[in-house]
Amino acid sequence: MATQITLPAADLSALLQKVEALTAQVQTIAVQLDAQRRSQLVVEELVQDLAPVLNQAFKKVVNELAEVDGQFKAEELLFVVKRLLANSHRFIALLDQMESALDLLGEVGHLSKPVYQTALTTFDQLERKGYFVFAQESARVADRIVTEFSAEDVRALGDNIVGILSTVRNMTQPDLMALANRAADSLHDTEPAEGDSSMWALLREMNDPQVRRGLARMLRVVKSLAEQPESLRSN
Repeated sequence: MATQITLPAADLSALLQKVEALTAQVQTIAVQLDAQRRSQLVVEELVQDLAPVLNQAFKKVVNELAEVDGQFKAEELLFVVKRLLANSHRFIALLDQMESALDLLGEVGHLSKPVYQTALTTFDQLERKGYFVFAQESARVADRIVTEFSAEDVRALGDNIVGILSTVRNMTQPDLMALANRAADSLHDTEPAEGDSSMWALLREMNDPQVRRGLARMLRVVKSLAEQPESLRSN
């Protein structure tokens, strides 16, 4: 006759709770094992997909290293790796500087766009006004000067530049410019008639005070041309 074991209600309830907890743990372990199995399958599929690529890359590396066979040693690679590891902080600082430089270039790029547009507008205005054509012609004149004058001519020009500028300054005075304009206008007038250029007509013109003043000026100019400067006399 079988022996029956009777448990108190409290012990039976505690036993049921333990069984339920154990069942929950078993289910959790089963879920984790299933997730691990799926992850392993994904890794295996990835390895299978990457295997041809890795084999091709390995062959490529072998072929490339074959070209430097005898010129490269494993010790040199180890030395390079050690130097890279020892100077890793410098490479990090260099990368930070490069990032800062790239950021700066980006900001400069944004700022340079309006400057570039302004420069284009200015150059377009200068071209429309003829500045570029003037500069081109000036360069052509400079070429002519360089071709026509020797180094001795340029040296002599430098030695006498003060006197030349003084002469130009005197010739560009308002009274001389007005006199030159009046002389140019008179040269453009119509030719005098034959009767107006006779000896008696010219003698009658001598009675005009303006004619006499003009002749006096011309005589002073002629006299000044005959005078030799002291600097030329000493030479």
